[in-house]
Amino acid sequence: MKLKAATIVALCALPMSAQAQASGDAAAGESNFRQCASCHGVASPDGDVIHRVAPTGPNLWGVAGRVAGAYDGYSRYSSAIQAAGEAGITWTEENFVAYVNDPTGYLREVTGDARARSNMNHRLRGSAEDIYAYLAQFGAE
Repeated sequence: MKLKAATIVALCALPMSAQAQASGDAAAGESNFRQCASCHGVASPDGDVIHRVAPTGPNLWGVAGRVAGAYDGYSRYSSAIQAAGEAGITWTEENFVAYVNDPTGYLREVTGDARARSNMNHRLRGSAEDIYAYLAQFGAE
């Protein structure tokens, strides 16, 4: 009996998927994603299109947990976001929210480079957690 209880406790302590960890409201995030849709899309590797993939920014399928600046097939990342990824930055909710609220400021902070720049010029206000929760549904393992 003790072994069964210990197993349950151990399973509960395992990391959960990005979707389960997201604190925002995915339904609100779906509505708020329109702010992102002019530059970003969401499409599975199998070709299922959730939002039309725009040529400006990378596809956000599987962004939750992805290494920063590391989407295969997208080559327009700034050197600063690539450096952040090389330093081990992944798109957790905390990192995603900080980045989309101030992309260049975030990259300057995490890279330590006062001249770092992001190619993303848009700043979100107040809906980043919801958008992350929405995106975390796509590509989660």
